[in-house]
Amino acid sequence: MAASKPQARAVPRSVWIDWFAQRPAWLLAVATILVLLPFAGKPFNIDDPLFIWVAQHIRSHPMNPYGFSVNWYSYDWPLWSITKNPPLACYYLAAVGSVFGWSEWVLHGAMLLPAIAVVLGTHRLANHFCQRPLLAAILALFTPVFLVSATTVMCDVLMLAFWVWALVFWIEATERKRPGYFALAAMLMTLAALTKYFGACLLPLVIAWSVAGKRPLKEWLGWLAIPAAALIAYQLATRALYGHGLLADAGKYATAIHQSAIALNIKSLLAALTFTGGCVAVITFFAPLLWPLRQLLLGAVMSVVIAVIFLVTIKGTFAVAPGTLELAQILFWSAGGIGLLALAIADLFRRRDADSLLLVCWLLGTFIFTAFFNWIVNGRSLLPLAIPGAILVARRLEQRINSGAKFSPATLVAPGAIGALLAVWVAAADYSFAAAPQVAARAVHSAYANDVHRLWFQGHWGFQYYLEKEGATALDLQHLHLTQGDHIAMPSDNSNVYPLKEPVVELETFSIPGGGWLTTMNKEIGAGFYASLWGPLPFAFGVVPEQTVTIFAYDPSGEIQKAISQKAP
Repeated sequence: MAASKPQARAVPRSVWIDWFAQRPAWLLAVATILVLLPFAGKPFNIDDPLFIWVAQHIRSHPMNPYGFSVNWYSYDWPLWSITKNPPLACYYLAAVGSVFGWSEWVLHGAMLLPAIAVVLGTHRLANHFCQRPLLAAILALFTPVFLVSATTVMCDVLMLAFWVWALVFWIEATERKRPGYFALAAMLMTLAALTKYFGACLLPLVIAWSVAGKRPLKEWLGWLAIPAAALIAYQLATRALYGHGLLADAGKYATAIHQSAIALNIKSLLAALTFTGGCVAVITFFAPLLWPLRQLLLGAVMSVVIAVIFLVTIKGTFAVAPGTLELAQILFWSAGGIGLLALAIADLFRRRDADSLLLVCWLLGTFIFTAFFNWIVNGRSLLPLAIPGAILVARRLEQRINSGAKFSPATLVAPGAIGALLAVWVAAADYSFAAAPQVAARAVHSAYANDVHRLWFQGHWGFQYYLEKEGATALDLQHLHLTQGDHIAMPSDNSNVYPLKEPVVELETFSIPGGGWLTTMNKEIGAGFYASLWGPLPFAFGVVPEQTVTIFAYDPSGEIQKAISQKAP
């Protein structure tokens, strides 16, 4: 009798794997925390200080959030005329800061909650659009634009959290016939619009979805009166407080910035395409799986041709002429941006239903607003399209698999893994960019804190925040109060820094290494995540130059210059 073959012993699955597999929301929440927690100590930078200063002012003046002045453009100016965002995010920071303090760890920790809400909301929303909602949520999490935005204390991620959940409850209110969900969705729309004005775009978005789906008007139209009334009340209240309705003022500011020149509009369109492809890089990397080879090659050629035409058309409009490496990155990411727009349009053409209309309006609306109506192209403005982009990728993969396309596990994992690693790298590069002004401010203060002469500075963002914490004063170019021997710190990579016309003498320069081969903001290599005026790329590869701070002394008498000359060999 033949001996029986030994049976293979079953390898027990991890209890944790089974637990998380049954609870995807917990898996996504833990993943979001693990990815973002290492950035919780990130120094405040860019517009973070504006939000913090408003939050601190709210503690003592809760009904007048913008009733103070700040030096942000190298002269004192009312805060209400500087900020172009409503104050709800500042009220949230005020509540947290008043209880737990104003440190980086506290405020970034508070912003973890809306980040988690965005990822969980994406998962629940994707349930209504595709069969792989977990994939859509993971893709959204690992877009560079989400990770960078989630490591600031600005209003973008909080607005997106309200936005996503407003759509969740609006759709479920219709499907489940739950009037209470309509009320909740309307309140979330209101909160989104009062966190960032772009949140008001939810109103036409849900109208388009509801009309396309032939939902009875009596079921849903009346609920939109809640956010509409809130925006009207906000406009009237801010006009009574500041003499200008801030909702209308923000719109006037954006339109006033835009140029009428055709070349500049083309440049803005190219920047929007490049930023779109780079900001959702993990989605861009999935392009080879989303299209048949013939369509992929045709699309790649067309994308490169379009990008080259744009570059030739706007030649000479860049502040710094793009180099070979920068041009290659522009072509690659602009092709990715064109591919994402094509994916949305193809989904609408194929399905022709209310859901596909919502996704294409959401994505294209965000893109068009950023390219043609926002004050400048930047990653923060493109953040909302990461969600429909992720859902469209999941829908497209399902469609291709159902059509007979075969993908190995490695083929599916590779673009996601590469995109996730790049997203974390971009977030780390932005951390380095934010840390440099803090390091510079501390070095300058340490060198001149005990000097009898006053320390002034130009520059804003994090450099201003940390120098003012140390007791230095921002230079007001309209009302100078300099005295002989006063010191002036001038940073290299910063905003609103102007050459000094006063009699000064250079004393020394502090240098902060750029670090690494990737950055989110640097004019020399074309990176301008927060403002495309700095560069046509949301992030750029290349040798990151060091940041410098030069110290000058005010010397109308010439005594300091004479003393330096006498010491020189």
